Amino acid sequence: MSIRKREWTTPKGEHKAAWLVDYRDAAGVRRAKQFARKKDADAFETTASWEVRQGTHTADSQSITVTKAGDNWLARCRRDDLEQSTLNAYGQHLKLHIVPYLGAKRLNQLTTPAVEEFRDTLLDTGRSKAMAKRVLGSLAALIKEAKRVGYVAHNVASGVTVKRSGREKTPVVPPAKEQMRLIIEAASWKGARPMERPLILVLLFAGLRASEVRGLPWRNVNLSAGAITIDQRADFKNIIGPPKSKSGFRTIRIPALVVTALKRWKLQCPPSTLGLVFPSEAGTPIFHANLTTKVIDPLLARAGMVRPKFDSAGAAAMDDDGQPLMESQFSLHDFRHACASMWIEQRVQAKRVQTWMGHHSIQVTFDTYGHLFAALEEDAAVMAALEAGIMGTNEEAAA
Repeated sequence: MSIRKREWTTPKGEHKAAWLVDYRDAAGVRRAKQFARKKDADAFETTASWEVRQGTHTADSQSITVTKAGDNWLARCRRDDLEQSTLNAYGQHLKLHIVPYLGAKRLNQLTTPAVEEFRDTLLDTGRSKAMAKRVLGSLAALIKEAKRVGYVAHNVASGVTVKRSGREKTPVVPPAKEQMRLIIEAASWKGARPMERPLILVLLFAGLRASEVRGLPWRNVNLSAGAITIDQRADFKNIIGPPKSKSGFRTIRIPALVVTALKRWKLQCPPSTLGLVFPSEAGTPIFHANLTTKVIDPLLARAGMVRPKFDSAGAAAMDDDGQPLMESQFSLHDFRHACASMWIEQRVQAKRVQTWMGHHSIQVTFDTYGHLFAALEEDAAVMAALEAGIMGTNEEAAA
């Protein structure tokens, strides 16, 4: 690798000079890069020499811009048949967050400090920590794809993330048992639609995701064995497809209460081409918004599970007549949390809770419900201490 000064005269008679770094890359291909200042050429020579020795150097002519790499990554995601909602999210990460700051840069010009600075910029310009973390994940993924096809030799974003304190994450607070009873009673009211009771029981006792219950077919409901198998779901466009990950495929046992309600509902359930347990009036999957606004929200209102609605400034929201607007106290996902909390209370092992919930790792289970497991252990310790304080040690009590 060498540096030499290059001088020439332009057709207009102007004298020009530049510093040329001449070198060979790791594959032995001769490369050259020109700089206006010698100190820039020296800095490049030092960096490039180290990268060539490490096998991580990529010449400018072999690299592409972040924008082009993002386009290639999205194309790969489409070929891998990722869901449209996922593709939309990735596209927004690129358009709104990555391209405005890094789009013109070539991948080989990115450094880990530059990505660290990009992370700080995201946070300083109002992005939440959760959003910044997702955007950095997308950046790392697009560089990984570029590395796979040879446009860059090193993923400088792979170790950059956003650390979030445990204090920042609001612990899951599922509906209390009394609230669950009131919701079930509201679904059992004589004026309720026949679908409401079996639907709410499946949500509360099987812990299905909204997309899974919307796409649930009767062939996956084993009423004799008391089990529900998940092998498909309905996405946000109502397209039936497999679960988003391998861990989504699972079988969940359900209690007799749910089996009885499903047996009764099966006799009344309108037929549908897909054989759905909870079809719309048209025989198609129920759109998520319709399930919420036309079924769950009226049910929760009937059960008294509503609360005042507030605007973004924290002020109480009012309707046109000056009356306070109300919103449901719980979402569809809160019923899933309620189910998990009951399993934990019954001392179901964490690994089994992970399987039944369809979490891809035990860490997700502990991140979401770790405080419930901890509370259970603390309660057991408190009870043991109370017993020991009144009865003495276990040996004394046994005597």
